[in-house]
Amino acid sequence: MTEKSSRQHRQSLLAQSLSEDPFLTDQDLARRFDVSVQTVRLDRLALGIPELRERLRQAAESIFGRVRSLASQEMVGELVDIEPDVQGISILVTTTEMVFEKTRIVRGHFLYGQAESLALAIVHADIVVTGLVNVKYKRPVQVGERLIAKAEVIRRKGNKHVVLVTIRSGEEQVFRAKFVVVALETLPEGVPEPAGPGGSQLADST
Repeated sequence: MTEKSSRQHRQSLLAQSLSEDPFLTDQDLARRFDVSVQTVRLDRLALGIPELRERLRQAAESIFGRVRSLASQEMVGELVDIEPDVQGISILVTTTEMVFEKTRIVRGHFLYGQAESLALAIVHADIVVTGLVNVKYKRPVQVGERLIAKAEVIRRKGNKHVVLVTIRSGEEQVFRAKFVVVALETLPEGVPEPAGPGGSQLADST
């Protein structure tokens, strides 16, 4: 096989891999095809496939119309799948802006924020607040890790939803939380109506 045909074959396989899993990183693809990250980037450019952040943004834009409780900029991470009142998935690519300078460990509130915003987003109501949460940080997260959060409504009674959220990095669970979130028909007296879509002002105060 010539170098050109080998490159074309790899690019065909790369395109197929991203079709099956659009959220593979360049590092994931480099390991899969035993090439450098730079080679993967050149292959993506040749195929017209955007980088992961842009793919996440495009997925979020197409999906966020199903969310009632939050505005898109209030999500921590990018929403990539949602079935209202059932389940949802978001992805957060950690960056240097998220870490403690000395240890390079991602600050815990980013994991919590990813989990809470996803738990609120999957509840199909205009005003949703966190009532109770049980949180477990399983291990520290380092800069550069890609965090996949999955939320599932495991129980519902009236306007209260119990939502289990797990966050994984690769195959390893790094965070787990169980939220009791409450859907409200109206805002409590004295709380101003939110300016944008959903109950974002109230949700931010929880």
